[in-house]
Amino acid sequence: MAINVFVPKFHTTEILEEMRICLDKGWTGLGFKTVEFEDKWKQYTDLSNAHFLASNTVGLHLAIHVLKKKFGWKDGDEIITTPLTFVSTNHAILYENLKPVFADIDEYLCLDPKSVESKITSKTKAVMFVGIGGNPGRYLDIVELCKKKGLKLILDAAHMSGTKINGKQVGAEADVAIFSFQAVKNLPTSDSGMICFADSELDKEARVVAWMGINKDTYQRFNNAKGSYKWKYNVDEIGFKYHGNSIAASIGIVELKYLEEGNVRRREITALYDSLLKDVKGVEIIKVAPGCVSSRHLYQICVKHRDEIMQHFYDNEIYPGVHYTDNTEYPMYAHGKGTCPNSHKKSDELITLPIHLNLTNDDCKKVVEVLKEGIKKYSN
Repeated sequence: MAINVFVPKFHTTEILEEMRICLDKGWTGLGFKTVEFEDKWKQYTDLSNAHFLASNTVGLHLAIHVLKKKFGWKDGDEIITTPLTFVSTNHAILYENLKPVFADIDEYLCLDPKSVESKITSKTKAVMFVGIGGNPGRYLDIVELCKKKGLKLILDAAHMSGTKINGKQVGAEADVAIFSFQAVKNLPTSDSGMICFADSELDKEARVVAWMGINKDTYQRFNNAKGSYKWKYNVDEIGFKYHGNSIAASIGIVELKYLEEGNVRRREITALYDSLLKDVKGVEIIKVAPGCVSSRHLYQICVKHRDEIMQHFYDNEIYPGVHYTDNTEYPMYAHGKGTCPNSHKKSDELITLPIHLNLTNDDCKKVVEVLKEGIKKYSN
């Protein structure tokens, strides 16, 4: 049987019962369960605000759009970001006609604060920090740097559901944090996300923008009309259709109950990989930054002859991943090519080993045995 990098695990019976409530009520869209999920997410994370959206990607764009409007950023202003991420991180910057300026990564595959500081100019307005694989890296140093330089901090927390620093969910330190509940994330739904602004006024603005610029969503109009639908509303600005729906929120409400349990299992899997790989020559294990509890969304290693070893995995019905290709390899980000040598090097060597809640210890052992075969085969 094939071993895949990701296989989501759903608590199907409970989810169907939660969905049934939506179907019986006749309310599957914005409101109802989306509001309930937002409340439960705030309780879990202790974040002040939470707004349920269709995806992390739309949340990233929404965050930049709202910040740009609020603080008067101009087209061509800069956001310092990482080249080692899924492209939605940096596409969101381009959506608002801003310039992504790439800083290099550290040994945790996260932004290196020294590199970030060296890239700050008079046009720099914000830093986009990505907690790759759930790893916070030197996130707190970036927090302090942004405070010192008067920059906004956007946390792309797509992999960080359950990542904790000093016992608390990461996110409150940023101006805005955006989480992902896409189908293979630690808290999986069909696809959705959560945007969490520190400022409640920005949260209110984002809610309007995420619903086409309409000042009252359908759920508000229904409830405020005391049981009957009140049609009238104003459109105060041009917005987007970025809101989440109650069906996806129903999945999230159930899976949130199991997030901690699942993350514990992920840490067991990564501890097993660490043990099995500790004496294997030719493998660099990407470590988690000290002083934190990582969600362990990814387990990443670096090897020479990466592409050949990947093919060896495929030949043995094991299908790892690569997270990610350095974005400067793509034409829209070619202006940063050659500026981040550590990212460029790691991008050619990275492998994400299979990690998910359906994985057995024997599966992990097989993955490592096949990896060792591949290293031996291509190291000569």
